[in-house]
Amino acid sequence: MSERPVLPPVLHISGRVLVGPGPDGGPDLDVRDELWVVGGRITYERPRGARETVRLTGWVLPGLVDAHCHVGLDAHGAVDRAAAEKQALADRAAGALLLRDAGSPADTRWIDARTDLPHLIRAGRHIARTRRYIRNYAQEVEPADLVAAVRHQAARGDGWVKLVGDWIDRERGDLAPCWPAGALRAAIAAAHEAGARVTAHCFAGDSLPDLVAAGIDCVEHATGLTEDTIPLFAAHGVAIVPTLVNIATFPGLADGGEAKYPRWSAHMRRLHARRYDTVRAAHDAGLDVFTGTDAGGALPHGLIAREVAELRTAGIPVHDALGAATWRARAWLGRPGLTEGAPADLVVYAEDPRQDLGILADPQRVVLRGQIVA
Repeated sequence: MSERPVLPPVLHISGRVLVGPGPDGGPDLDVRDELWVVGGRITYERPRGARETVRLTGWVLPGLVDAHCHVGLDAHGAVDRAAAEKQALADRAAGALLLRDAGSPADTRWIDARTDLPHLIRAGRHIARTRRYIRNYAQEVEPADLVAAVRHQAARGDGWVKLVGDWIDRERGDLAPCWPAGALRAAIAAAHEAGARVTAHCFAGDSLPDLVAAGIDCVEHATGLTEDTIPLFAAHGVAIVPTLVNIATFPGLADGGEAKYPRWSAHMRRLHARRYDTVRAAHDAGLDVFTGTDAGGALPHGLIAREVAELRTAGIPVHDALGAATWRARAWLGRPGLTEGAPADLVVYAEDPRQDLGILADPQRVVLRGQIVA
């Protein structure tokens, strides 16, 4: 008589599993009492014959999403592997297990082989106009070469390309669009032909109509949105990632540039002053709003809980602020949440984050690919 096979140990989590929006898509969530992790994947059916070795209790969310960060980048450019690893580990400790890298000059493909590090979706390297962005960050080109640059970065990325849509124009002394409309249309079409979506760094509003007309999929920061351009974004389904923890740095940047670029400094202060109104108006108009911290340039990694709290400060309802960092963000990026058979990437909290978003800053357990890693 043959022996019964020994099944792998399982992880059993009970309490409240916040699976995701209910059938009507409203604020009422599909909430389960427990789940199991078998072979690194989620199941809601108790495994037969498996030996349960680890049991956790708490409130469970899908691994959080930082949809705008930069792994492998600091204020001066590319960093080595040791520094990039620390960045990824800081995000992991914060519960951010899915990262959209919105531009980095570093080759971070080695992270894909590290099962203990968050999942990384890359946008290749920033593409900027010559001398119109931060030194050592971007592939810098002129409009005639934009299509070729987009094709190159689409091949380096994981389904995304990142343009620098506006930056300070030294002659103008203020923010100004970087690309003519025709170049944008050709470049975004080339990206879409390559199977990549396109996002763009934009602080001011002047570049937004041309980007939307060219078929842009997303805009980062989007502080220049107005009552004229918000309906345009809504009509074309353009998402935004406001990076409010980064926008908080605008007054300091303005102070530093006051002597040389007073017009730009005043503009940055205005954008900062109305940042919450801008994000709330975008949300109320039906735009998809997602969380991103812009970590990896001047900001440290691991700030995702602060960004969710900033959305709430802007007046975004709790369930939408949570969704911007969990269920909706994962669906937008094409990655599953807490669904049957999905990879077990989840965070366990001691209390219900819907009652207090501050709970997100204190994860009790982080489970990545089925393993308790923090």
